Amino acid sequence: MKHSDQRCLIQARLILILWAMFFIVMSPLDVTMAACDHAHAHNDYRHDRPLLDALDHGFVGVEADIYLQDGQLLVAHDRDELTPDRTFDGLYLRPLDERVTQQGGHVYADGSDLMLLIDIKADAEAVYVVLDQLLAGYACMLTHCIDGVVTRGPVTVVISGDRPWSTIVNDTTRYVGLDGRLVNLDSILSANLLPLISDRWTSHFTWMGQGDMPTTERAKLRAIVTQAHVQGRQVRFWATPDAPGSAREAVWRVLLEEQVDFINTDDLGGLQTFLQPPLN
Repeated sequence: MKHSDQRCLIQARLILILWAMFFIVMSPLDVTMAACDHAHAHNDYRHDRPLLDALDHGFVGVEADIYLQDGQLLVAHDRDELTPDRTFDGLYLRPLDERVTQQGGHVYADGSDLMLLIDIKADAEAVYVVLDQLLAGYACMLTHCIDGVVTRGPVTVVISGDRPWSTIVNDTTRYVGLDGRLVNLDSILSANLLPLISDRWTSHFTWMGQGDMPTTERAKLRAIVTQAHVQGRQVRFWATPDAPGSAREAVWRVLLEEQVDFINTDDLGGLQTFLQPPLN
């Protein structure tokens, strides 16, 4: 091959490389994805692609159950489902960090934040020690509080389940908030420390989407949400109807009308379609 031909071949290869780099730089993860307000992925880790499926549907809340085993935080609903390859770091924190970095400090193109709800299934104090050290490595993307000074991040971690309540309340360097229950509606804790009020729907309401919601129950729901919002907290219920059908949609519609912040579901596509119906 002549020297000139070699030079042309090298130039052609360089051009191909530069075009590939251009498209990689100009096409960050889901740059056009808009958040699907109110959408919360219950038991998110049971989907084919934990976290990623929820993000592809625009969900602003995802939930992961964790256990501590052999010094690792592993994700599963029950202890007998644990496998060493399903770490909390690998399934959630690293992918989120990569996404936030590639999208200029955001989870979604419209700047919407993500709530990462961690349900500690057992051994709260031991889990928190390991979790706190892990989260410290991702401080730049997390909402955190140091000596009373709060710095907002695109990802807010909230601890649910077996909560080490006193330890978190007294932690002067904190990367998490607490998930309260309805009994905590009157709490004097700050909204940063107690950002969320969650509870089982069926413990407080009998209506499951059949017919109209009783007036007294709707008034109760409205009062709960109003009080929480006055305090700067968000509201979520679990154990609402989740099987496809009119009952589920009736409950979802009431939750939206009464400004409940997060709607729980295992059906990512179903809730996204309900919240963001396709344009005809």
